[in-house]
Amino acid sequence: MYSRDHAIVSAVVGATGVVVLPIPLPWWAAVGYAVVVGVAIDFDHFAVARLETGDWAALRRCLRNPKIAVLDQEDIFDPQDLWPLQRLLSHHLIGGVVVFGLWLVSEPLALFTALVLYAHVLGDLVWDNYLLETYREQHARAAESVSDDDSEPAE
Repeated sequence: MYSRDHAIVSAVVGATGVVVLPIPLPWWAAVGYAVVVGVAIDFDHFAVARLETGDWAALRRCLRNPKIAVLDQEDIFDPQDLWPLQRLLSHHLIGGVVVFGLWLVSEPLALFTALVLYAHVLGDLVWDNYLLETYREQHARAAESVSDDDSEPAE
């Protein structure tokens, strides 16, 4: 999902959470917090792409042209930079650590954060299922590329 969509989902979850949970924040701050958490978790994509590709090309692309981070998000990463399972794994790892840390400070805020992150990951899963055929094609191209590299004679 794109950041705009995560922001909308997070705002709805945040507004709902304010009604049903004893959040230790004013309603407007809690909804703002939900939007920031629901969008900011995606910054891990840059680290995952760095691990996958060996460079910070995606981050440099955004720093050179910040408007793509908002208006042209499909141009941030190359198809082989970031796979859905890597992205979801990093969300779970980061989310689990954040929620556990918050639990030590404020149980209601930890639960609220967990709900926002759950909605984020659920949105990603729905989006990934929608794009499943595209991912299959990307995997096939990546496998062909590896196969072609393996068949080239060594120098």
